[in-house]
Amino acid sequence: MIKSKLLDLQEKKRIPTIIAVSKTFKIDHILPLVEYGHRDFGENKVQEALEKWTEVKSKTSINLHLIGKLQTNKVKFAVKIFDFIHSLDNEKLAKKISDEQKKQNRKPKIFIQINLGDEDQKSGINKNNLKEFYNFSKDLGLDIIGLMCIPPFDENPSKFFSKMNELNQLINLDELSMGMSSDYLEALNYNATYLRIGSNIFGQRS
Repeated sequence: MIKSKLLDLQEKKRIPTIIAVSKTFKIDHILPLVEYGHRDFGENKVQEALEKWTEVKSKTSINLHLIGKLQTNKVKFAVKIFDFIHSLDNEKLAKKISDEQKKQNRKPKIFIQINLGDEDQKSGINKNNLKEFYNFSKDLGLDIIGLMCIPPFDENPSKFFSKMNELNQLINLDELSMGMSSDYLEALNYNATYLRIGSNIFGQRS
């Protein structure tokens, strides 16, 4: 179903990249998809990613996406293993990534996470601080390519996706990381370019 919906968009706009969210699944459960040719995978824990993907990445060209919260004490390892970081959400973290990418001569592509629902339990910057934070991050030499959000689970995601599209246009960015197994169809209506899909690909997690 996902494939058919994306193909329907082919003539209208760019086809989004599907990030197969492989967090918590063992590598032997994931390898068939790698061998089939899929190249974008998502993890939410740095240590788990290092253990699962270091050997695979040394042999296969894949893009590994960090979709979970990044602690500053894990930045050294995150910059080493991840090609994309979807969860930049504060100045301290931005400075740490900037310092580490200079040391490693490796520059991951980065999304700024927005907390559109103002939820205390979720990470992300306030939308009113976006311009200032974007400029701060760019001045540090970070490769900011777009925005990311996780809408509140108990509300219609469309209004949040619409606002994310507006914010992305406001600062003239091309990429939008939004939409998961439960709401990716809505995200497609608002120019999502990266879809983070787990259970629809790998099945339910235990």
